Amino acid sequence: MEKISILSQLVVGVSVLIIWTFRRDNIDAEFKLYKLSNITKNIVGSTKISLATMLILGIWHSEIIFISSLCMAFFMLSAQYFHFKASNPWHKYIPSLIFLILSLLIAAIHKGLI
Repeated sequence: MEKISILSQLVVGVSVLIIWTFRRDNIDAEFKLYKLSNITKNIVGSTKISLATMLILGIWHSEIIFISSLCMAFFMLSAQYFHFKASNPWHKYIPSLIFLILSLLIAAIHKGLI
């Protein structure tokens, strides 16, 4: 299970870092669509980048994995809510749904539930 957790941490962590650094135009458009302010976007972005970094660092420092994976799951659940609220097509839900499931899997593994 440890290898599954490490792989999941890398997938979620690296993906979130790429999305929030290299796909900034998409993020800007989504936050405008959801009618969220720039300050909200910046807070969400910096928090997600921090959590993604913590998930990657958790490979060597396991004490930070549980809380960072639960916090990331919260943000992915929030993304699901905003996709639903904006009546986005179903394919827009898929990335955050996958990251939500992986984040919960990481938390469950590190809590000893799996």
